Amino acid sequence: MSKRIVCFHLFNDFSGSPKVLHDVLSGLLDKGYEIDLITTRGGVLDNLDSPRLHRRYYRYSFSPNPIVTMLRYSLAQLMTFIMALRYAFRKDTLFYINTILPLGPAIAGRITGKRVIYHYHENAFVKGAFYRTLAKAMQRIAHRIICVSSYQGSYLSRKNDVDVIPNALSHEFISRLCPDPTRSFDRLTVLMLSSLKTYKGTHIFIRLASLMPQFRFVLVINDTSEAITAWIESKNIKIPDNITIHPRSSDVARFYNQASLVVNLSNPDLFIETFGLTALEAMSCALPVIVPVKGGIAEMITDNVNGFKIDCKDTHLLSKTISALLSDRENYERIANNALTYSRSYSRDAMIGRICNVLEK
Repeated sequence: MSKRIVCFHLFNDFSGSPKVLHDVLSGLLDKGYEIDLITTRGGVLDNLDSPRLHRRYYRYSFSPNPIVTMLRYSLAQLMTFIMALRYAFRKDTLFYINTILPLGPAIAGRITGKRVIYHYHENAFVKGAFYRTLAKAMQRIAHRIICVSSYQGSYLSRKNDVDVIPNALSHEFISRLCPDPTRSFDRLTVLMLSSLKTYKGTHIFIRLASLMPQFRFVLVINDTSEAITAWIESKNIKIPDNITIHPRSSDVARFYNQASLVVNLSNPDLFIETFGLTALEAMSCALPVIVPVKGGIAEMITDNVNGFKIDCKDTHLLSKTISALLSDRENYERIANNALTYSRSYSRDAMIGRICNVLEK
C-alpha cells in the first residue's frame, strides 16, 4: 500500500473541486497518509493543517484573454511536470490528480512508473475540444478514475477501473449549518452561489430578482469585488433593489443559514453539472433546491420531494415555482425536511473509506 500521496490541483480557489479535495485530503491525513500537495495559494486548500502535509506552490491564474490563459496553463503544466520528476526514485508513492487539468504531472507520473489516480470532477465531453482531449489523455494515463456521478461516468469510453464515488460534506462544515425549516420559510430569501461564467446563469438570477420584488435575493459570486463590478458595468446590468451581491467567501455556511431556497441556474446547453455540491450543502441545511434538468446534479433531486428540476431558460416556470413554494408553509416544510433527510445519505466517512479502497488496490 502506498502511504505517500503526491496530489496535484491546478487552481486553488473556493469552488467545488478544491472544496471536495480539501475534505478528501483531510480524511486521508486522518488515516495516516503522508501527503505532498502541489497547487497555488489563495483558496480553501490553504486551510489544511497537519504535520503529515507538505506543500509546494507555483503561480497560476486565469485571464479574460483565452490566449493568455492557455499560455499560463501550458507554463503551469511544464512547471508541475518538472516538480513531479523529483519523485521519480521514491518508492511507495502514488500521484493523485484532482480534475483533468493537471496533465503535466500525470504524464510525469506515468513516465516514472508511479500509480496515477484521477479524481474526475468535470464532464469534458459536453465542453470544447480542449477538455475532450484532456479526458482522452486521462483515460490512457490513469490507473484508476474516480467519477462523482453515474451520469459523468457514462460518457467515458473506458469502463474498467472506473469508480463512482459521490462527493460528501465535512463534519466541520455540517456543524456550522443550522437547519430550521420554520425559520427558513420566514426569511423569504433565494440564494445562489455562482461565478461570472456565462453558463452559470448569474444574469438569469438577477432577472428573476427583478421579476419577484416581494422576495429577497442573495448572490455569492466566486470572484473579487472588482471583477464583479467590471462585469456588471460591461454587461450594462441594472441591479434591482431586492438583490444583494457578495464576492467569494471562505465561509458560505452563513449564507445557507440566512436563506429559504437555493437555486442552480447552469445552462445545460453550455455546461452540465456533474455533481451538485451546492445543492448538497443546501439540503444539509434543510433548504429546498432548484437545479437543472440534466447532469449529475439532476440525479440528486426528485421533483416536489426534495426540490425541483427546471430549465434555467424557463424564467416563467422558475418564478412561478419560487412564488408557490415561498407562499405555502406546509409544502415548504415538507420539502425542506425531505431535503435534509436525503442529504444524510451522503456520508463523508463512507466517501473517504471508498477512496482509500481505490488507493490501496
